[in-house]
Amino acid sequence: MRVWKRATGALKDKNSIWVAKFSKKGPWRNPDLETVIIKATSHDEHRIDCKNMQRVFKWLRTSPLYLKPLVWALSIRMQKTRCWVVALKGLMLIHGVFCIDHPVVHRIGRLPFDFSDFSDSHLSPSKAWGFNAFVRAYFAYLDQRSAFVSSEVKKQNNNNKEVEETLMEELNKLQKLQAMIDMLIQIKPKSMNMNVGLILEAMDCVIVEVFDVYSKFCNRIARVLLRIYDVGGKVEAGLALKVLQKASFQGDELSLYFEFCRDIGVLNASQCPKIEKFSEEDIQDLERIISGASAKKSSLEGSGIVVENEEEKAIVLRDFSATATISQSENGLMTVITHQWEVFDDDMMVSVKGNNCVSNCGRVINTTTNNPFEESYSLVPYYLPDLISL
Repeated sequence: MRVWKRATGALKDKNSIWVAKFSKKGPWRNPDLETVIIKATSHDEHRIDCKNMQRVFKWLRTSPLYLKPLVWALSIRMQKTRCWVVALKGLMLIHGVFCIDHPVVHRIGRLPFDFSDFSDSHLSPSKAWGFNAFVRAYFAYLDQRSAFVSSEVKKQNNNNKEVEETLMEELNKLQKLQAMIDMLIQIKPKSMNMNVGLILEAMDCVIVEVFDVYSKFCNRIARVLLRIYDVGGKVEAGLALKVLQKASFQGDELSLYFEFCRDIGVLNASQCPKIEKFSEEDIQDLERIISGASAKKSSLEGSGIVVENEEEKAIVLRDFSATATISQSENGLMTVITHQWEVFDDDMMVSVKGNNCVSNCGRVINTTTNNPFEESYSLVPYYLPDLISL
């Protein structure tokens, strides 16, 4: 039965490639690109064609004009398939496309195909339900992620000048990031027959995405708390309190999720950092603001960081005594010699070369993971590939 299934899948792929090669080229169709996409999303559940996946990424990096035929070809193939293998490879491919930092990719918006009710027709219902749930959950997240990024780009384009976001806008964005984390931790195998290589490869991609989204959330919540302590608005403090309470609960869920991924053999989960809970002092400060009392910045003072606000300028002082040598010259200038790097980044992202940082309200935890889309982040090559031979 398995041999027959593999032969049937290979025959379908060859037939699709034959049809694509003889199709007419136009603004929405590129026969060569369609052929590569079919090979990258083959019916073979035992391997992922990384070579052709990287070919798709290189094609798009060469020119953004290839995005339309790419999306068209992928959506047509996804709409026709009833095989969980092809569907999952297609989702991994579009996930890799999202990792290409190009404005045209950020404007894709909602996915052009729908897997919200996907059902595999090649397996019995007792075996297919777990794969169906995995594909649906993965699709739901990628669809929401793409819509979120697209809406953020539209907001930035509508503002001719860079205007600082209001507290409510930042808090609403934090809630959206928390919703995305909830969707991410739903992507996992739920039946015993799903411990296969393709599922584990997809889980590697998901783990990298968890690091990315959670690090963005932690950096944003730290900035929001500082602003709330200065402004002291009751409405904003109330919403921030809900965000913090959910974050504490969500941290426990993430810890269990990473533990589950390690148990099933997901490589990137083996180096997951420990998720630390948010300070109770932060929650108490927000409760004081809500009740009308002034907030104490005890959590900041306890970490050795002092923030002074004067004429909308922030000065951050750190205690370098343990890690640096301080010397003062006659003219009053001070020199700090340290062997540690200080990272200043508005939105800390997952390192594209596999060295990830997860920041938890000022505490930065370094870890190392294997990025499945490493090459898709790389710079555009100086030479143009031979698109005809590809």
